Amino acid sequence: MKLFKRIPNPREIRQKLGLNQQEFWSKVGVTQSGGSRYESGREMPKAVRELLRLVHIDRIDLTKIKRDDLVVAAMLKAQYPDLYKSLKKSAKQLK
Repeated sequence: MKLFKRIPNPREIRQKLGLNQQEFWSKVGVTQSGGSRYESGREMPKAVRELLRLVHIDRIDLTKIKRDDLVVAAMLKAQYPDLYKSLKKSAKQLK
C-alpha cells in the first residue's frame, strides 16, 4: 500500500461526499477548525493523511476493525500466501 505524500484537495473530497466539515473531519479525529486549516492549505501530518485515505477514500469503517482481525489477516498472509492473494483478488472484484 502506497502512503499518500499529500492530499491535494481535502475540501473537494469532503464536498463530493456531501459532508460538512464537522462530519468529515470528526471521522478521522480532527476538529472542525483543524480541518478548516487543512482545507486552506496547511500541511497535514502523515497520520491524518492516512486516516483520511482509509476513511474517506478507501471507505473503511474504522469502528468495525478489531485487533484480532488484523492479527488473523497477518497470520493468513504469512502462513498461506497463495490463499491470501486469492482472497485479496476476490475482494477487489467485489468493489
